[in-house]
This record gives sequence, C-alpha cells and structure tokens, in this order.
Amino acid sequence: MTIFEYHDATKHHYHRSARSLGYMDWTNQPEPFRHYEGRSPISLPLLEDDPDGGYPDLYLRNKNPEKPFGLKNVAGFLELSLGLSAWKGVPGSRWSLRINPSSGNLHPSEAHLILPSIKGLDSGVYHYNSFLHTIEPRAILSPDLWDKIMRHFHTPGFLIGISSIFWRESWKYGERAFRYCNHDAGHALACLSFSANLFGWKVIYLNALSDDDIRTVLGFDKAQWPHMEEEHPDFLCYVFQFSQMPASRNLSEAILKDFAELDFFGTPNTLSPDHFNWEMIDLAGRRTKKPKTESFELSLKNTPPFFTETIPDLTASRIIRQRRSATGFDPNGFITQEQFIAMLDKTLPRMNIAPFDVELSPACVHLLLFVHNVEGLKKGLYFFFRNEEDQDIIRSLTQVDFLWQTVREGFPLYFLQAGNFRKVAARVSCYQEIAGDSIFSLGMIAKFRDPIESHPYNYRNLFWETGMIGQVLYLEAESHGLRGTGIGCFFDDAVHDILGLSDNRFQSLYHFTVGKHIEDRRIKTLPPYYHIERKRQN
Repeated sequence: MTIFEYHDATKHHYHRSARSLGYMDWTNQPEPFRHYEGRSPISLPLLEDDPDGGYPDLYLRNKNPEKPFGLKNVAGFLELSLGLSAWKGVPGSRWSLRINPSSGNLHPSEAHLILPSIKGLDSGVYHYNSFLHTIEPRAILSPDLWDKIMRHFHTPGFLIGISSIFWRESWKYGERAFRYCNHDAGHALACLSFSANLFGWKVIYLNALSDDDIRTVLGFDKAQWPHMEEEHPDFLCYVFQFSQMPASRNLSEAILKDFAELDFFGTPNTLSPDHFNWEMIDLAGRRTKKPKTESFELSLKNTPPFFTETIPDLTASRIIRQRRSATGFDPNGFITQEQFIAMLDKTLPRMNIAPFDVELSPACVHLLLFVHNVEGLKKGLYFFFRNEEDQDIIRSLTQVDFLWQTVREGFPLYFLQAGNFRKVAARVSCYQEIAGDSIFSLGMIAKFRDPIESHPYNYRNLFWETGMIGQVLYLEAESHGLRGTGIGCFFDDAVHDILGLSDNRFQSLYHFTVGKHIEDRRIKTLPPYYHIERKRQN
C-alpha cells in the first residue's frame, strides 16, 4: 500500500464513510494523559503573571523581551503551548480542554524536552505531563553531552519533540485517524511557536533528522510500550533566544551516538485495556517514515502585514488561554472585510513572524473559502493563495467559468463565484450545520502529488501545515470576539468537484469554520489547574 492508496481509502464519500467501528467503544476509551511510571515527577510552577505581550505580539517579535531559560520560564512556555486551558463539565461528567487543539479532544500528541542543567533541575530528557503540569525525568545527560549540543548550535537553548499515539485517535475515528494525528501535530507546532515568541524565544524545526534519529534522542527505542500505544516521533525542534539564530538544523552523529548510549527509565502507562488494530494506520506510518535528509534553511518573504486592523484590547496570553472549539454558530454573525482580510493575512508565511517561521517547508496549502456574511464582500466562493507560485497551475486545473477577480490590489484573495453557499458548505462538511451557519468556512487545498511522490514523508508535513493554519485561525477568531473550529469530517472529492479538480495534484486536507459562537449555558467551566492547586494546598 502506498500513502496515496491510504489517502484514497480514507476519503469520506456521500455513499460511504472511511472505515471505523461505527460506534463508541467506551470500555476502551484511552486515558487522555500519558505518564511514565516509576519516575518521580517534578512539579512546574504555574505562571503568576502572564507575559505582557499584546495581541500583535502573538506574531511580531520586536517587542517581546528575551527571557532566560530558567525553570519558571520553561514552565510558562509549556503552560501557554501544551497545558490545560479549562475544565468543562455537566452533572456526572467532566473533561479537560488544552491550549493545543485536538480532533475530538482526544490529544494524540505528547511532548518531550531535552533541557540544560538549570537551577533545581538536572540536564536530561523529560516527558511533559499536562494534567499535573509536571515533567518526568527519563534520562540524565552528562555535562559533556550538553556541552556538545551547545557547541553544535552555537547558541543557548533547549530541544522539544512532539510524538503521536495513533490509538488515541483511531479508537474513535478508525482508519482516517492518521490524518488527524498529523493535524494535531501541526496544531502543537504552531502553539509552541506562539508561546515561545511571548518569552522572546523562537522555535526552529530540525529538518534533517530522521524519525529514527528522533526515536534515539527521546529514548523511544528503549521504551517498553503497551500494545498498540507506542509514541511515534513527529518532529524535534530547537528553542532559542530570538536574536541568536542557531548554526544547524540537525544533530551531529557524535551527539546521536551519545544519546544512543544513555540509560532511559520509566514505563509508559497503559491507556486502554483492549484495542482494535487498524493495520492501515501502521502501514501509513511506515510509508511516511522520514529518513535522514540534507538540512535546509527556508527563505521566507520579508514583507510587512498587508493590512493592519483595529487592535483588540486583549493580551496575547489571554487570547491563547481562551481559545475553544465552537459547537454552534448564530447564522446572523458577521465581520467586516477589513477583519476578514486581516485574518487571512496572518496565515501567510513571513520571515520572523510566528508561527510559520519555524521553517517547516515551503507553503503548499491554499484556502478555498465559502463566504457567508462578510460586510463589503459578495456572498460566494473565493480562493486565497498562500504561495503565489501555484497560481497558474491551480487556475488551469479548476472550473473554466470561475471569475478570478482580485478582491484587493496586491492581496492574493480572488472572487470565483457569487451565490449562497451555506447549504453547500454544510453538505460537503459531512452535513455539519456549523459550516453553513458560520461567517465563513473553508477547505485547505494542498499541493499534493508532486511533494509526496518525491518524498512520501511530506504527506505528514502537509497535514502539519494545515494544523498550523488552523491554530492561526483559532486565535484570530478569538481576537475578534468570534470562535472557530476545525472540521476533519468532509467529503473529499465533493470539495474537489466544486473546484473542478479531477486528479490528485491538489487535494483538500482539512476544513475550518469561523462564526459567532452560541454558548451552551448548561456546561460549567472550571479553571485549568484547580485540581492540582487544591492538591498542593492539602
């Protein structure tokens, strides 16, 4: 099975859905939090005061002071990227929400850090437990190994890696879950970039490393994984102070050899008593396994934001903390054309502007927009290019009667067709009303066949890119008093038919919708760490 065959097999269609159990196996619902048994967790301090950065400082770097890599700041970085954001509950049930979004709130992503020796902490490899806001020591690094790492990068910092537990998603979504795990890895990557920015730090993707290299660094090759609950490496990043760019996007063979010789401790907890084995997901993971590659530095445009909207009176940290996934929209919600353009503009990759300056890859994902209620714009179908190099090929592949009218000079947004697309947007998003009741919804259209034919691991990268775009739209919606939600269930080829795409040179990978949220007053909200604050008081 090729990764193209996996993708085709996991498409939803009007007449059939991608394979899943078709019911909720509550007995085997995975535990939402991983911990490593046999290790004494180290409690991290919760932020007493959030970073001062305002709304623009989510993206811009010139006003965020560079903070030292002390335990308090590393803890704050984790709290504002991968920590809990709230607890929700109704009588008889309670569930947590996190800063980083996840498909179905299932959270397949886990985080591991390689930290220097700092006050109160040995240099070592640690797993982050977001439930308790702790780190669990899994290996201790010698001063000599950390010195090698510092000399390799030529600037102080630390490493952070993201991995995925496929079972957490496949328990509910079956074979399509591999897609969702990679969406969520992209959500996490954007969250890391935004949070780092507020501390004056920057995150860079170490693009030359193989999956096996990351597995070695994080000790995955020495872990005793519960059946079907292995953590699969996604990526490893270096976190550094913004003014001091590291010298490498790789790790030397000498450093990797030293990690291979480390003793790792701790046993991953078991998440479910039993499992259903979706073999196609494991095949997809093997087909997209990344080898060691040549490192590269991505050249991004050094252009200012196209449009500067009225700045909301919110701190960046508050926007991060209040992000939620919408559950229902008021169809009378609206925004102005200026707000709409500003939101789209934030998704464009630019030099030294979070989150896309992590340098994941050249932009391959564009936006097909169903505009329902934007003041100053006709209702209808629009297209937004995030990489204008793809304009000619996309125009040649799509419907011949599209207008391709420029909306604003110098901005890559084009009007294709007038009409009320509310019912169409809902229908192609698995009949979910939230896509039609919104202010606008969209499909993320990725350059697909060429990048993956040459390097199959790019399949994952494309989904990471869509997840990063999704996190930008989540925060943009919150900043304008709205709410967004990602939509993983959609009829793939029905979206392609709207555009007129007849092959797999471009594919729709993720849907998203933004609107005026209707709150469910029956649901009670509790602070994110009320449970450990009470525990520490006792």
